[in-house]
Amino acid sequence: MHSRFEKLLGNTGFSIGLELPLDNDWSSDGQRLARQQQRPFGIPDISRHAELARQADKGGFRALWVRDVPLYDPGFGDAAQVFETFSYLGYLAGITDNILLGTAAVVLPLRQPWLTLKAANSIDELSGGRLLLGVASGDRPIEYPLFGVDFEQRGASFRDSVELLRSQGRERLPAGTRLLPERDQPVPMLVAGLSQQSPAWVGEHMDGWLSYPGTPDEHQRRVSLWREVAGDKPYVSFIHLDLDADPHAPLQRVRFGGRCGRLALIDELQALRAIGVQHIGLHLRRSERDVAEVIAELAEHVLPMFHEVR
Repeated sequence: MHSRFEKLLGNTGFSIGLELPLDNDWSSDGQRLARQQQRPFGIPDISRHAELARQADKGGFRALWVRDVPLYDPGFGDAAQVFETFSYLGYLAGITDNILLGTAAVVLPLRQPWLTLKAANSIDELSGGRLLLGVASGDRPIEYPLFGVDFEQRGASFRDSVELLRSQGRERLPAGTRLLPERDQPVPMLVAGLSQQSPAWVGEHMDGWLSYPGTPDEHQRRVSLWREVAGDKPYVSFIHLDLDADPHAPLQRVRFGGRCGRLALIDELQALRAIGVQHIGLHLRRSERDVAEVIAELAEHVLPMFHEVR
């Protein structure tokens, strides 16, 4: 297993991270504030993003996950963290010390592959080797004409970009040229979904899987498929969490996650770990409580249940 994943998963083989943006704009209070500020649905309040990223780093979360949403489409209603992915990762690398920085996931067909390689290597160098490169083929057809890319050919384009990232382009460079900064080994890549590829291809060519959120039963089926094609490579997913202030509040499932107190959350995470999920990124945009307060509670009461003491 890549050493980067050993840091992510630690001695227990399971860990918890956070998905950006660290706001709660999908909560009732968040929507009220958005209306006051005249922000359309899905464009977050990122005024505290640096403070909260530092809190996550100091609190012991293992990874911050950044999405790649080039174009805000009101039909999807999700602008992710607003900032361009690699630019933002460079900023996060400068204000954090230990937390891994993951993309979930970079839409490879919309990006010039050589510049993607240079950007990924640059972030990895600047962060001290903390990048986890999640990649995808994309699912928003409206973006492709704008970028001059054929939506129907995104699977082939994805494969070509993966090959370039894997090989660092060494066989394609003109004689005597180099693409800097260079890495001794490629940044580990995780795939979101199947990205227009077969499970066998994904299992062979990718280092880990970014699976869509789901229930333990849904993950059990996906983990089984992943183990068949990829062996013990890491399986990562996400939960949309609204953490109740009452630690005993039971789990009420909603799409992609649920509302519950920390004891039910611990039970859910233990169930996911038992079936082979190895990392969960928590998405807090539904949180009815202040995000900093939730991060603090998770760091104090939930992370110690799953992370080894350092």
